[in-house]
Amino acid sequence: MRYADIWPKYAKYWDTMTINSTDINLFTEYAQYAIANKSIYQQISAGSSNAIPWAMIACIHRRESDGNFNCYLGNGQLLSRKTTEVPQNRGPFTGSNAFVEGGIDAIREEDWTNILDWRLEKQLYYMMLFNGDGYEVIGEPSPYIWGLTNIQKPGKYVADHDFDRSVMDTQPGCAPLLFEIAKLDPSIVFVRED
Repeated sequence: MRYADIWPKYAKYWDTMTINSTDINLFTEYAQYAIANKSIYQQISAGSSNAIPWAMIACIHRRESDGNFNCYLGNGQLLSRKTTEVPQNRGPFTGSNAFVEGGIDAIREEDWTNILDWRLEKQLYYMMLFNGDGYEVIGEPSPYIWGLTNIQKPGKYVADHDFDRSVMDTQPGCAPLLFEIAKLDPSIVFVRED
């Protein structure tokens, strides 16, 4: 799944995305939570060699563990135990800075340290890859990215390799959350693909 093949579609989705009217307050609440914890996400960003955007990390954190700081950024499992889901055998992470240490580990596991820039479309693409490219392979917009927006369609992977067309993912997507965070935090300025 090459970035060059995906970014034009993601740019169009972003430009036409609207948050479901029933979920706007939820995204505002989640964005406020992310901003309140910005310094924690910035520690993970500072621990990467290429300044991964803190808001991108916050979006993944919400999606993977509903913003729970006792969970591993990479898959939402408890930090205090070795992970059993992908990525497996990470941790345990303990101590006062366990979430940050685990977050830096998760970013390194994704091998994001070599990404040269973090324009908006790349943030969306790499968040999609963080969850897996299964939706793109079958030609569906990933609810991990587009959940609770007009872009989302019915269908969810209910288990590895088990796509169920009748299930609607009810979790917030990374793209609308990123949009709301940026709306509330004017320090976030997106660079776009041309």
